[in-house]
Amino acid sequence: MNYLFSRMPTKITVNNNGSLKIEGDFEIVDRNGQPYGLGGREVVSLCRCGRSQNKPFCDGSHKGHFEHDATAFDLPPKKQA
Repeated sequence: MNYLFSRMPTKITVNNNGSLKIEGDFEIVDRNGQPYGLGGREVVSLCRCGRSQNKPFCDGSHKGHFEHDATAFDLPPKKQA
């Protein structure tokens, strides 16, 4: 079996008034480097509001309690060391 195939690159979408949607080829680890068991999922949503009972994953608790217009912008240039 040939395992050399192109995996979908990681894409992170900042949702209006809500979560960060992550899709593609990714791994999520805790601060000790231990991976979260994602059960084969290729799409998950991470909490941005802090209200989820399932942190770091979104459970929809932000609805009506979190406002952010997700419009892309350019960061300023990186500071030189």
